[in-house]
Amino acid sequence: MDYASCALCPRMCGVDRTAGELGFCRCPDTALVAKVMRHAWEEPALAGPGGSGAIFFGGCTLGCRYCQNRAISGGPVGTPMDAAALRAAMEGLIREGAENIDLITPTHFLPTILPALRPKLPVPVVYNCGGYERVETIAALDGLVDVYLPDLKYADSGLARRLSGAEDYFETACRTIEAMVRQVGPVQWQGDRVVRGVIVRHLILPGQVENSLRVLDYLGDAFAPGQILVSLMRQYTPMGGLPAPFDRTVTEEEYQAALSWVYLNRLEGFTQEAEAADRQYIPDF
Repeated sequence: MDYASCALCPRMCGVDRTAGELGFCRCPDTALVAKVMRHAWEEPALAGPGGSGAIFFGGCTLGCRYCQNRAISGGPVGTPMDAAALRAAMEGLIREGAENIDLITPTHFLPTILPALRPKLPVPVVYNCGGYERVETIAALDGLVDVYLPDLKYADSGLARRLSGAEDYFETACRTIEAMVRQVGPVQWQGDRVVRGVIVRHLILPGQVENSLRVLDYLGDAFAPGQILVSLMRQYTPMGGLPAPFDRTVTEEEYQAALSWVYLNRLEGFTQEAEAADRQYIPDF
C-alpha cells in the first residue's frame, strides 16, 4: 500500500501522488482530515452514549452526485496529517470517551492510516466506506479493523454509472463485502455493542425501489441469517443539482417496500425514522 503508482481503489489511476500527480480523488500523498469529533448518529450498536470517534477524511474515491458530505468529499479538503498526528487524534478521541474509532471514507489515505493503527487501539476500529474497494486493500487491513461498515448502494449498473461513475460498482462491492466477512467473521456483540463483524448500509434512493430490492436479495442469498447486519437507511436528503426523482426524499411507500424485503430475506439490523432525512444530521464541516 503506497501512494506511488496509486492502486488503492478500483479506479486504479496509477498516478504517482508522491510526485504531485493527481488521480480521481485529486488528493495528495498525506491524509487530509476534514473533521475529528465524537459522532452520536451512527448505528446504535456502534455509537452508544460515548459516540463514535469519527475521523472524516477529505476527498473520495466514489464521488456520488447526491453525497451529503459533498463539502468535504468533492476534493482535497482538510488538514494534512501524518501517521503520528493521526494516531494522536485517535487517542484524543478515546480519552474523551469515544466507544470506537470510526474512519470515514479512508481508503485513498491508507498508506498514512495503516501505521497510525499500530499498535492496536484499545477500542474497536470501524472502517466506514462506500463499498467500492479492492479486495487487496481489505487484505491490508487484516488485524487492524474490527468492524466494517460498507455501503451497498447499487445493484443497477446503469444507476451506478449515472450517479457515481462506477458501472462496475455492484460486482466490485459484492467481492469486497464477502472479503470483509471472511476476514472478521460473523457479528460479535459485547453487551449491546457490536465489537466485530460487518454492518452493510443501504441507502434507499427516491424512485429506485427495484434497485433496493435487488441489493437486499443479494444480501439475503449471500449471507446466512445473523452473519451480517443490515442498516436500511431512509435519510436521502436532496442536496440540489439533480433532476426528478432525486430532488425529493424517499416516500413512505418506497421505504415500506424496501423494509418488507428486509424481512422477506430474513435480514437483521437497523432501520431509520423518516426524520433522518434532515440536514441537521449532516455534520458542520
